[in-house]
Amino acid sequence: MRVLLDELNTPIVLAPMAGGPSTPELAAAVSDAGGLGFLGAGYLGAEDLGGRIKQTRTLTSAAFGVNLFYPSAPSPVTSFGDYVDQLAREFPVGEPRFDTDAWAAKLELLIADPVRVVSSTFGCPSPEEIARLHAVGTEVWVTVTSVAEARIAAEAGADALIAQGGEAGGHRGSFADRPEDDTADPLGLLALLQLLTAAVDLPVIATGGITTGAALAAVLTAGAAAAQIGTAFLRCPEAGTAPLIRDAITLDTPTMLTRAFTGRRARGLRNQFMLDHQQAPAAYPEIHYATGPLRAAARAAGNADEVNLWAGQAHSLAPELPAGELVRQLSRDAKEALNRAVSIRIQGY
Repeated sequence: MRVLLDELNTPIVLAPMAGGPSTPELAAAVSDAGGLGFLGAGYLGAEDLGGRIKQTRTLTSAAFGVNLFYPSAPSPVTSFGDYVDQLAREFPVGEPRFDTDAWAAKLELLIADPVRVVSSTFGCPSPEEIARLHAVGTEVWVTVTSVAEARIAAEAGADALIAQGGEAGGHRGSFADRPEDDTADPLGLLALLQLLTAAVDLPVIATGGITTGAALAAVLTAGAAAAQIGTAFLRCPEAGTAPLIRDAITLDTPTMLTRAFTGRRARGLRNQFMLDHQQAPAAYPEIHYATGPLRAAARAAGNADEVNLWAGQAHSLAPELPAGELVRQLSRDAKEALNRAVSIRIQGY
């Protein structure tokens, strides 16, 4: 089955990066350079998303996609109340609350005003929801972190899988965020790619720790149809990345997984807040809303120790380039890496 990936001039998909970095300008620049730009719809209302879609269309005639957060179930107050009370003794905190991130309203918007691709994170749309998107000509891609999730997505009718390795920055796209699963290491991208391509007959887009053309070449060689790249674009002028994060990702700071800021496991640059709250409970989006004021205060003060600095493991390699130029550089470097690999093989055998 032919999918949009087959039409791209270069196998590069922009990671959505909701919460600031995602902008119409960034999505349009990546699409115009031959990749596939994406808008991150997480944390936006449907009206705001509609405006960003409209703006992106004024900037490019090329295809682009929209990413939605699949809603989770509410968490009982008993699971996070003590943590929020603890934070309130030291930081400004907001009211922890549950919402569905306007899933239903955004879905209706995207059916009334379709884009070429809708991807989901944190879960898989129902077969009925996928069928509605298919009916208006929209492909559905689902973010997965395991073979079990991939099979659920395939059975629901997904057109492609976004394989998120443990190296990826930002939130884990897992369907469920269970602390009891933390004793198992998240699958690295190359291992996950091998498992998915052996188990499910769908195109796979690889994401996690891909910051160079050589890494792009590696995942293509391992069976990916394209790479979804996020952290490498954080320093592009078109990105809405906060100055604090632009500066921080240039350093060789290790990353770690944490629930401290949002109540859902996510990878960011290690800082004191993460180290001090390693036992933060699983309660998303309740904790996300509770820590909103403390994160905003930290950003305003330029305090990198009390703000979420989401980034993948290869963050220090992110260049400061216009997005279109970065797409072209990654493509050139990937071709050179593939040619070197072929040359080495020929010489060796």
